[in-house]
Amino acid sequence: MSKAFTLIMTVLVFSFLMAGCNTPDPELTKFKNDVNNFCDRISELDTSMNQIDAASDTASAQLLEYLDEVDMRFKAFAELDFPSSYDYLESLADEASRYMTEAVDYYHQSFSNGSYNEYTAEYAQENYSRAVKRIQIIITCLHGETPTDADISISYDDEK
Repeated sequence: MSKAFTLIMTVLVFSFLMAGCNTPDPELTKFKNDVNNFCDRISELDTSMNQIDAASDTASAQLLEYLDEVDMRFKAFAELDFPSSYDYLESLADEASRYMTEAVDYYHQSFSNGSYNEYTAEYAQENYSRAVKRIQIIITCLHGETPTDADISISYDDEK
């Protein structure tokens, strides 16, 4: 939950949309709009989470509400019908959704019983990061680029 994530998502979505502006394929156009809407809403939620007053008595409840919506958005994203040219990315969307659901579950556990569990929150943050990383990879691929993250290994099978 950082402003850098918001900036990255905005730049990537804008670049993705500009790269395919001349594509008349309605399926691809709908998909691009769906991806754009997803990224816009996640960016809005990220901004809202960053604006929570941590000293407020309702801070944890507000955060959990926003995270619940993030989880819902990730689930909807995983349910999108990816065009056949991007079918290979659907499993990443599914993984992102599963990681986000686990993150949100653990964030809820972190704030349960009126206390804060740092270890559970760290596990939640790790899952959150994994979910976001998968979305960033998807956006990079949709833009026609190869992800350059050192933790990513891409292999291509030659179909014969």
